[in-house]
Amino acid sequence: MRERVFRFKQFAVRHERAAMKLGTDGVLLGAWAEVASARRVLDVGTGCGVIALMVAQRNRQAIIDAIDIDVDGVEESAQNFAASPWADRLRAVVADVNDYALAERYDHIVSNPPYFENGVLPPEAARRDARHTTTLTYDNLLYNARRLLTTGGMLSIITPADAHGSVVAAAAFHSMRIVRLTQVVPVAGHPAKRLLWQLVAGCNGSDIATDTLVIESEPGVFTDEYRRLTADFYLKF
Repeated sequence: MRERVFRFKQFAVRHERAAMKLGTDGVLLGAWAEVASARRVLDVGTGCGVIALMVAQRNRQAIIDAIDIDVDGVEESAQNFAASPWADRLRAVVADVNDYALAERYDHIVSNPPYFENGVLPPEAARRDARHTTTLTYDNLLYNARRLLTTGGMLSIITPADAHGSVVAAAAFHSMRIVRLTQVVPVAGHPAKRLLWQLVAGCNGSDIATDTLVIESEPGVFTDEYRRLTADFYLKF
């Protein structure tokens, strides 16, 4: 097996065994989510653990639990956690969020959830479950977030742009208020491909802060806003 190790400024991530490899989506969410005030954080579908590690770097007090149904991914994320400077605050667990519960609720949940609701299923079971909403729909994710969060707790997720209607409907049904929404444009002049969402549990209100993040001004040229967002992590910035 070819060794896959990606080095960030303060930690490194192996992503050889996890069903889904390290990608831009996870890094975007890990850098974007407002986690500074959280005391307890849950990473749902952690994969190789990069989002949990980014949260640990950004919030030096938070206790972070990372769960996934992929045994190989959890074992790999546990290795990545153990090799990091924050091993004492990170825990990887094989668990399905639909069955998961602890005595104490979380202040913030982060997730790069399965997507491609209508896509063609890949043959490998682990990769299928990691990329498709066969085991975790947006409705299930928001239901479980509402169940596991404190009142006023936050959920931060990244989705494809075409999931907008599904997330809005699920948020309304499960009393999760959308407070922040960022459209992610891969290259200036192109349509948004991803959406970054911040939702709050059990709070009233209708104001949504919306903005757009452009990753590249032209192919291969990163924008200043993307550099600022990821500067604490990427070696190249």
